[in-house]
Amino acid sequence: MNALDKKLLRDVRQIWTQVLAVALVMAAGVATIIIAIGAHRSLDDTRSAYYERYRFADVFSSATRAPVSIVDRIAEIPGVASAEGRIVKPVLLDIAGMAEPASGLAISLPPGRAPHLNALFMRVGRLPAADAGFEVVVSESFADAHGFVPGSRFKGLINGRQRVLSVTGIALSPEYIYALGPGDVMPDDRRFGILWMAEETLEAAFDLDGAVNTLGVKLLKGASEAAVIERLDQLLARYGGLGAYGRKDQPSHAFLDSELEELEGMRNVLPPIFMVVTVFLINMIMTRMIALEREQIGLLKAVGYSRMSIAMHYVKFVLIISAVGIAVGYGLGQWLGRGLTRVYAEFFRYPFLIFDNSLDVFILAAATTMTAALLGAASAVWQAAALPPAVAMREPAPTAYHSMLSGRFNPFAVFDQVTRMTLRHMARRPIRAGGTLLGIALSLSLLISSLFVFDAIEFMIDMLYFRADRQHATLSFADDRHQRTLYEAARLPGVIRAEPARSIPARIRHGHLSRRLAITGKPENAELSRVLDLDMQPVRMPRSGIILSDKLADLLEVNTGNYVTVELLEGHRRVIDIVVAGKVRSYIGLLAAMDLTALNQLSGEGEVISGVNLAIDSNQILQLYDKVKALPAVASITLQRVSLARFRETLAQNITTMMLVYTSLGVIIAFGVAYNSARIQLSERARELASLRVLGFTRGEVSRILLNELAILTTLAQPIGWAGGYGLAWLTAKGLDTEVHRIPFVIDRDTFAWASVVLIVAVAVSGFIVRLRINKLDLIAVLKTRD
Repeated sequence: MNALDKKLLRDVRQIWTQVLAVALVMAAGVATIIIAIGAHRSLDDTRSAYYERYRFADVFSSATRAPVSIVDRIAEIPGVASAEGRIVKPVLLDIAGMAEPASGLAISLPPGRAPHLNALFMRVGRLPAADAGFEVVVSESFADAHGFVPGSRFKGLINGRQRVLSVTGIALSPEYIYALGPGDVMPDDRRFGILWMAEETLEAAFDLDGAVNTLGVKLLKGASEAAVIERLDQLLARYGGLGAYGRKDQPSHAFLDSELEELEGMRNVLPPIFMVVTVFLINMIMTRMIALEREQIGLLKAVGYSRMSIAMHYVKFVLIISAVGIAVGYGLGQWLGRGLTRVYAEFFRYPFLIFDNSLDVFILAAATTMTAALLGAASAVWQAAALPPAVAMREPAPTAYHSMLSGRFNPFAVFDQVTRMTLRHMARRPIRAGGTLLGIALSLSLLISSLFVFDAIEFMIDMLYFRADRQHATLSFADDRHQRTLYEAARLPGVIRAEPARSIPARIRHGHLSRRLAITGKPENAELSRVLDLDMQPVRMPRSGIILSDKLADLLEVNTGNYVTVELLEGHRRVIDIVVAGKVRSYIGLLAAMDLTALNQLSGEGEVISGVNLAIDSNQILQLYDKVKALPAVASITLQRVSLARFRETLAQNITTMMLVYTSLGVIIAFGVAYNSARIQLSERARELASLRVLGFTRGEVSRILLNELAILTTLAQPIGWAGGYGLAWLTAKGLDTEVHRIPFVIDRDTFAWASVVLIVAVAVSGFIVRLRINKLDLIAVLKTRD
């Protein structure tokens, strides 16, 4: 080890606390890269492997009743690798120990074999026997919520008749990774489950002998999905086909895609913030170190060390800090990345987990961090290399002091002596003060952009559950019913008000753009389930025209007054051009709504409804539950209060964890910037502070001289950080803007206040640590040291 390397290690030991503070900021940047890219790849690879091993279909379609022979005809379509038909029907469930009814989806299994498509991963047990009555395999999440094991029993209302269902197995399916019940905005494992039953059992129960109502298709590699969908729709049209669609419109797959998009958005926003702070901190440390070592640099050059040797000496110092940051960041990123991936895997119920640990992610994170560090050190290292020996060994020119403002109108005269000293020091080093100000402001911005999500969620809850959908429950029927069913629903126990609703699957087009969704019909004077305009005010349903959510209008590139083509996918399958009567606000999925009467006229099927929204007297809710469990027409019941509780619970599990991570990262930036700034000031002004102590200043007064600057910069950083946080929160909201869900851009004043409190605490802790060092100053040793 040569002399420069020994000096290098000595330098690292002397300022190890500053090295650690900067390394932590670097580590946070490395960790965010590994978390975002690693978790994204892990989830994507796990999903892809699951889809491939269990043959997840590429195209899906439903029909009212199609003969089994249609499957062979579909398999002959060019580009189709395989096709499979089955029966899928909603059922109402009565679970012991659970007052409210649960909902289920009964899916047929082919006799004597596992499905060719959407195969089951059997966690435990066996498939139902064809001749053993109502045996079922249940989805794992539903089984866990109720403690079901093979041999457990529960009741189900299947096509109007109550049956006792016996559990033979527990399974997972790639088709229902994200199993969303009817009317729910979040999965509710207690109230919705998937039930796989023998094909013969469901054929007999629903009078579908030799028929199917749902089909899945696997495509050959390179096949045209659009062409297969078009031909599939043609074949199923005569059997009441509801329109085929690809994976991107399959609910479970679409929700998974939106989660992956969110992780990708995190990758694009957070790492650059840490890299900018890294550049500043490295520049600050290296500039001060080289300024203190001018004489040493001159001596080294005088005894024969080359410019390159001197430059590489300081580059090595930067690389040591980077190596510490990369090592800590890699370990932290691996730990948090695995944890985050496991959280997603458990939430989405994957049967296995593939964690991506690719070398290229580590190389990218390391290269990005080292590049940022070397950029920060470049100017200081160049100064050291270019400094002539004779100049380096001379005392640096003394600082030219002059009166900043003098005369009668000197604004600084109002401050005490200590504060004026602080302001003069800041004014004479504006670049460093500005960098510290920017670093503190960036940390505050990150804190605000993390905490604002809680404001957005509360706003969403208020909008979804208290302004728009104000009903207590929604009854969905197994088949469309005549509107007089509304009066029967109104007579159910505890019902205070009942409003009709209808949902028709449709494809809405504008030019080459189209989306497949359900058009919702609402009464003109709806009070329970309403739509809200862009100003969050209730909209009276227009007697003509269609209302689109702002997201759907953006996707179709239409505005109020434009015409869209609506193709209904059931009944008479009418196609008509309809004017867009307005745009409304929606944060979950895509929304298209019409006046109920106008929608029924468009479908040509008379006064038909598919569900009823209810306001209920809570004192009679149990009687209502008992009655609904026995109603053959009801396929499911959605309970707003239960849905709200589940919504909060799910977000508490996922969002709170992520926001805690982001908040911690913001605190790391604030601490790293504040601590390094204060430590460098201490090293620069140690002689000055010691002199003041000798002259009679107390420790508190001396500390105030140093820490005043930190307090002033933190105060000045508040409005800058608030503005930056506002912008970063807007970028976060945009990054979470998908077709599946969006979050509103809403920030309460309390959020700015709490973010500032967290920031001030982090800065105060760093200041307290520096204050302890000031208290331990060796006055004699410091005064003997040359500046």
